[in-house]
Amino acid sequence: MNIISYNIRGLGRGIKWPAIRRLVNENHIDLLCIQETKMENINKSLCHALWGNSEFSWESYPAANSAGGILCVWNEKSLKVESRFVGAGFILLSGKWGQESQTIHVVNIYLPCNIQEKRVLWDNVSQLKNQIPGGYWCILGDFNSVRSPVERIGSSQRGSVDGSIAEFNNWIEELEVEEAPWVGKRFTWFRPNDSAKSRLDRFLVSPEWLAKWPGSVQSALVRNFSDHCPVLLRSKNVDWGPKPFRILDCWLSDKSFKKVVIDSWSANPQSGWGGYAIKEKIKALKQKIKIWNKEHY
Repeated sequence: MNIISYNIRGLGRGIKWPAIRRLVNENHIDLLCIQETKMENINKSLCHALWGNSEFSWESYPAANSAGGILCVWNEKSLKVESRFVGAGFILLSGKWGQESQTIHVVNIYLPCNIQEKRVLWDNVSQLKNQIPGGYWCILGDFNSVRSPVERIGSSQRGSVDGSIAEFNNWIEELEVEEAPWVGKRFTWFRPNDSAKSRLDRFLVSPEWLAKWPGSVQSALVRNFSDHCPVLLRSKNVDWGPKPFRILDCWLSDKSFKKVVIDSWSANPQSGWGGYAIKEKIKALKQKIKIWNKEHY
C-alpha cells in the first residue's frame, strides 16, 4: 500500500494538477490525501485530473473562505471503502484493503496553528478512534506541530512550542499510535528563503499496522510548488524467512519439557531428504510444545 500526504497550499490549476498526477503514477499511489485544497467545491472532473484514470473514488471536506479544505482520492479496486466520516478538519475512511481484505481506518487530518483549535480536533479524533474497535489505523496529514525541538529550526516561539510539543506527544500516546520509521529528509515544511524549517507532516500508525506491514517507511519527497514536501508511506508485506524456533528459559527447568520433546521426536518418523525430515519434525514439535505450554503456564 502506498499513500501520499500532501499539503498543497491550494489546488488551483496550472502546473499543480499534472504534477500531482505524475506523483500518483510514478509512486504507484493507492490513496492520495491532500490538505489545504483552499476550494469550497471539489468535483469528479478535478479528481480525475489528479488521479489520471477512471478507477477511483473520492471524499472531500470543503475550505471555508478559501482556507483549509481536505481531499482523499483512492484506487477503488484495491481499497473498498465501507464507511466515511467527514468532520471539521479531518476525513476518516474505513474499509477493506487488498486481496486479504484487511480492515483499515485512515484519517486525513489538517490541524490549525491555534492551540485551542488543535485541542478540539485532537479530542474529536481520539473519541472517534475509541468508538471504532479493531482494524489497522493510520493517521496522517499536516499536524502543524513538532514532537521535539530538533524538528524545528528558525522558530522564535520557544515557550509556546515547548508546551505544544508535550500536548502533541501526549495525544499520540493516548491514541496508541506511533510514527512509521523515517528515511531521508528530516523536515517537511520550509520557509521560502529557507530561514526556517520544520517536520509538520507525518504518518502515525497503530502497532497492529506495523506488525502486519513491518516494512512500512515514510519519506519526504521533493518539494516543488508548495512550502510543504509530499510525504510518502510505503507499507508492504516483507518475507523475513522462516520464523525462529524459540525456547523459554522456564521450559528448560521443567522436567516434563524434556519428555514432550522426546515423545514428539520419536512419534514422528519422516522419510525422504534429511533437511525435509528435520523441518517436518520441528514443525510437529512446535505444535506439541505450544499445547504443552498452554496447559502448564
